[in-house]
Amino acid sequence: MKVELSKFKVKQGKSSVVDEWMKFLNDNMKHVLLTLNDEKMYVESIFREKQGETEYLYWHSLQGEGGSNVEESAHEIDKKHLEYWYKCIDEEIPHIDMESEVLMVQESVRKSMK
Repeated sequence: MKVELSKFKVKQGKSSVVDEWMKFLNDNMKHVLLTLNDEKMYVESIFREKQGETEYLYWHSLQGEGGSNVEESAHEIDKKHLEYWYKCIDEEIPHIDMESEVLMVQESVRKSMK
């Protein structure tokens, strides 16, 4: 199982596009959840932080081994998701990967994630 928490800087002036992106994902959750099977993604959450004019998105995920990469997805919803990514995420600023120190997951949940 792979556990991740990563922080990405949002491009300046793209806050309203992030609003649109998050709404798109929430409004299309039925289709979003279908794509997670291919990725063996059991949990994926996006958090948002605003510090004055600076904004960050955090991705948290619990993923099984051997899942496909979102960039390789044939799902239209993933293609749209990546369009928003390239519009909003400032890839000139390196993202920050947090280090997992403790993972608290019930054994019954762990077994279902294999």
